[in-house]
Amino acid sequence: MLLLAFLAVFPLCLMWAATSDLMTMTIPNRLSLLLAIGAIGANVVAGSGFVDIGFDVAAGLLVFLFCLCLFAAGVMGGGDAKLLTACALWFGLNGSLLAFLLYVSVMGGVLTVVVVMLRSWQHVLLAAGIPMPGLLLTAKKIPYAIAIAAGALLAFPASPLYRVALAQIGI
Repeated sequence: MLLLAFLAVFPLCLMWAATSDLMTMTIPNRLSLLLAIGAIGANVVAGSGFVDIGFDVAAGLLVFLFCLCLFAAGVMGGGDAKLLTACALWFGLNGSLLAFLLYVSVMGGVLTVVVVMLRSWQHVLLAAGIPMPGLLLTAKKIPYAIAIAAGALLAFPASPLYRVALAQIGI
């Protein structure tokens, strides 16, 4: 049951990240730190060995290095890079990490199209009195934590931690 409590951290933090990014175009550092600590804690409670945890850390490092390149090129924000890295720790170095990254990419494309459309209709939306977060319409950035959260939630059932949790409760 303790593992389930740890696993609850994952979707709650993802929702927090998505909401924060939508409203303020920022992702708090403490959120990514909480996700990273939660991943290590969940692995310990799940009974993962040092090798398994090492592969999870390796996944995080690989994602971090890739995101660092994107950040240096100016195409990704630092908060997005840290959030993706922390999420990678929950998946580990296996097929579920690839599923996560693929889902994030697809959701990011959908999100970008939606945001661009909303921005092009901004005068109509404002005239109609439809409430929208101001930064969503005026910022030049995309609140990518929404895509990261969606991708992570879609891929999480394929992750080893999720499967171990289900096995522990007999499902």
